Amino acid sequence: MKDQSSRSGHVHLIGAGPGAADLLTIRAAQLIAGAEVVVFDRLVSAEILELVPATARRIDVGKLPGYHKVPQDDINALLVRLAQSGAEVVRLKGGDPFIFGRGSEEAAACRAAGIPVSVVPGITAAQGAAAATGVPLTHRGLATGLRYVTGHRARDLALDLDWQSLADPQTTLVVYMGVATIADIAARLIARGLPADLPVLAVAGATTAAERRVLSTLGGVGQDATCLPPEVPALFIIGRVVTLYPADLDLMIRAEAAPDRVAHA
Repeated sequence: MKDQSSRSGHVHLIGAGPGAADLLTIRAAQLIAGAEVVVFDRLVSAEILELVPATARRIDVGKLPGYHKVPQDDINALLVRLAQSGAEVVRLKGGDPFIFGRGSEEAAACRAAGIPVSVVPGITAAQGAAAATGVPLTHRGLATGLRYVTGHRARDLALDLDWQSLADPQTTLVVYMGVATIADIAARLIARGLPADLPVLAVAGATTAAERRVLSTLGGVGQDATCLPPEVPALFIIGRVVTLYPADLDLMIRAEAAPDRVAHA
């Protein structure tokens, strides 16, 4: 351990990617290997945590749906306090820290306190899912655009997305954190004109040993998604690009309640 009394600390916001350790960037792996303190989220895989030095202090601030054992304001304050003590702090976040990861809030809090911050991008869950399943997020003739949205809101906020603009058949829509709300999301998109037979691919635990997939439709995904393991984070790829799901890949999970809607593209 370096002498922390003679230097200022630093916070590194690092995207840990979708879970597979070999999808980390070289820079991320180097910073993890040299970490003194690691503050990590629930979505950071055990495989990546194994790369943390035994000498490093580990602090788990992971959140569960409806239960935040360490509120976000406390996480912000923790990062500031650790850096002010002189530590080199690695903040590990699943996916990319600036995509639904609240990394920008943590960076702002550190900078407001005079703490230097660096950001290391990570492969997003959507990119990991696309690579693992063979379904591209854009494809000529099928999707000219791509949108990421979150299906999760704080308990006192309604799911108030711009449904009309999202209901674009030329756009691939990726819904993060939407297992609990996907039935409502699908119904709203259908009400705005998207066809009920538009294909949907749900991927839980993309790129990890726990990966599971459900191939469905917009009209059936609300029911089919109940087959996904609740403890594994999932996302939904909605759009015509899902028709490119390779027919020689077996689905790793099938919706027994609605097998007619779960078939290869």
